[in-house]
Amino acid sequence: MSMHLVIQGTAVAERDLEQLTQISGAIDVLRLGPGACRLICARQGPGIAEYCGRARLDFGFVPENRTLGDMGLLAIDMDSTLISIECIDEIADMAGVKAEVAAITAAAMAGKLDFAESLQRRIGLLRGLDQGALARVYDERLRLSPGAETMLAAMRRAGVKTLLLSGGFSYFTERLKTRLGFDYSTSNVLEIEAGRLTGRVLGSIVDAEAKAAQLRVVRDELGLAKERIIAIGDGANDLAMLSEAGVSIAYRAKPVARSKADYALDYAGLDGVLNLFA
Repeated sequence: MSMHLVIQGTAVAERDLEQLTQISGAIDVLRLGPGACRLICARQGPGIAEYCGRARLDFGFVPENRTLGDMGLLAIDMDSTLISIECIDEIADMAGVKAEVAAITAAAMAGKLDFAESLQRRIGLLRGLDQGALARVYDERLRLSPGAETMLAAMRRAGVKTLLLSGGFSYFTERLKTRLGFDYSTSNVLEIEAGRLTGRVLGSIVDAEAKAAQLRVVRDELGLAKERIIAIGDGANDLAMLSEAGVSIAYRAKPVARSKADYALDYAGLDGVLNLFA
């Protein structure tokens, strides 16, 4: 099967395109826009990753005929993937404990702490906080990652179902599900009593395996093979989910996730996912 090399970033300079065409032996170039190109019939070999790293470009080898219509399900993480923030860190800021919570979050996403234990520790630090802090985070701080809406609109047009999987909180996933038209979502539910956070979650914690298990439930419900699943995440809590997908993508990811994914997007937005399909 012939492979094409997709190069993308904020912009692709002509000099970089010429060099990568030469290094890869591509026979032609298709411009996908100012920030993306497809190098036709490219060879995988040394030098490409190193050059793209220096030029701050994302790259990936893709089958020439793979289309978005071949896929059936997109599963995506929420915090630091679909959205640009970690919601729990911003909630913690309103409780005056952001530095402590953010440090635990970073360690958990890097795979240095057990996620369930780390989440319990972080939520415990929020005990007594007024539930109005959740609305403030959603209204004042939550921003979609670049290209998110473009990517999701294209998925809908192609008939690809969408699943939002998060170790974060249902307050945010349910609102994003409605706002962005997700078909499914799964996340943790914060316990609230008398208008204040108790420092606990209701039910079992949604960790890496729970996210992967829910992906499998939806996959089986839709009758899909692994090859027809796209998964996007950024941290250790996404590794099990990424392993369930035929196309796995690390978005602005920690090294632990980047090393396990088929593709990494460090410079392109989420709409860069679309360029991986013909």
